[in-house]
Amino acid sequence: MEGKLYLCATPIGNLEDITFRVVRTLKEVDLIAAEDTRHSIKLLNHFEINTPMTSYHEFNKMDKGKYLIGQLKAGLNIALVTDAGTPGISDPGEELVKMAYEAGIEVTSLPGPAACVTALTLSGLSTRRFAFEAFLPSDKKEKQQVLKELRSETRTVILYEAPHRLAKTLKELLEALGDRRITLVRELTKKYETSFRTTFSEAIQYYNEQEPKGEYVIVIEGRLQKDVEKEDRKQWETLTVQEHMDIYLNKGMDKKEAMKAVSTDRGVSKRDIYQILLEKKE
Repeated sequence: MEGKLYLCATPIGNLEDITFRVVRTLKEVDLIAAEDTRHSIKLLNHFEINTPMTSYHEFNKMDKGKYLIGQLKAGLNIALVTDAGTPGISDPGEELVKMAYEAGIEVTSLPGPAACVTALTLSGLSTRRFAFEAFLPSDKKEKQQVLKELRSETRTVILYEAPHRLAKTLKELLEALGDRRITLVRELTKKYETSFRTTFSEAIQYYNEQEPKGEYVIVIEGRLQKDVEKEDRKQWETLTVQEHMDIYLNKGMDKKEAMKAVSTDRGVSKRDIYQILLEKKE
């Protein structure tokens, strides 16, 4: 019989947030794979859990992942925990899950704390649709590409940031996205938890005078759809109607489909587009 992989969500601050099911599972499995065993031992000791641990983190995820899959195939049940929150969310746990599925290993997730969702519900911004970006890339070119994509994002955006990079990141976001309503949430579920509703410009001014402390979640208001459409139309208007048509024709659309697409982009009727093209031809 093959073993089973359990993804166990652990507290992001307050130890009381762990579920009864996670505590029971951590006691019953044969092995716990932890992102940082020195950190997780404090949790295990608090709940009197004596299950053996092994490390599984970003720098050993491939080699240790193969080892863990081997143990699972040999019949061991293994629990995966991250330093805080739900495994697989912005951590190497996703790689182990992929490897488990490829090996035919059964995987289950035990729900619990997640900083991104906790911050979103605290933000006072729209929660119906949201985009989770975790930490912005460290590579400059890759970061600029992500920021470019976020510029027209109409969903609420959630980012993570460390205190020593917060001020710089806020300035980059202001420059790329324009001034937006945001909520800065720090020290979630802990004694000094704060939820700071502000804007990029106000937050930058505040942190010029106050030193950021604690791990931050930045929740950003999405752009209004009408503003995105207005900006798109402005860009299309730099082209002639024929140049606009050629973009879609070169993609393989027939003339009728291209006219419909151009009329949608420009916010005018298809008849208007037809008339402009007819006059140009004459």
